[in-house]
Amino acid sequence: MSNTVPVSNTPGTTSADPAKLTPQAVIEQLRTMTSEIGEVAPLTKEQRTLVKATLRQQKQAIVEASINVMEVIANVPQAIGQPLDDVRQMQTDAILWDSVIDAARRFLKGLEGANLVRRHRLALIGTQAYTIGTTLAKDPANAALVPTVEEVKKLKSISRRKKAPKVPQPPAPTAPAPVPASSAPPHDASTTPKA
Repeated sequence: MSNTVPVSNTPGTTSADPAKLTPQAVIEQLRTMTSEIGEVAPLTKEQRTLVKATLRQQKQAIVEASINVMEVIANVPQAIGQPLDDVRQMQTDAILWDSVIDAARRFLKGLEGANLVRRHRLALIGTQAYTIGTTLAKDPANAALVPTVEEVKKLKSISRRKKAPKVPQPPAPTAPAPVPASSAPPHDASTTPKA
């Protein structure tokens, strides 16, 4: 079994399938696309929350109808400082970029799915290798396997340990509520004059 990585004459591909990109090539292409788009603007969590809150208040239909005001009265675009053609282009761009975002999400989900399958296969291979290694380590001729098998056993033992659950603390004892003092003395039948 060889530990070498397949090498290809084409940068960013492997010799197994020269048409497939390596992870490094994909990262490089993503960086190139990001630099060519120019309008990639990551927002902080607070900024994203604020923008989304504004958009929830301004429904898309309301925004579009409001922009139509710019077509009706010619001096509205001048008052806003935004030419109508630029605003219409921004509307078109927003619709088209929504499609790009959807495609990118599908792409990301595909990458995540493929990598989950890859990791699952590795886990199965690792289990098989450990099982075979454990059996082979029993033979003194394979004594070199013993430290590796013991390391795996140790790691498995550590991963099985569960953290002690947090025991909820009982609430602090509370003093009984004081009985409000009455301004009138308690009624005593023996002190009440008889008629």
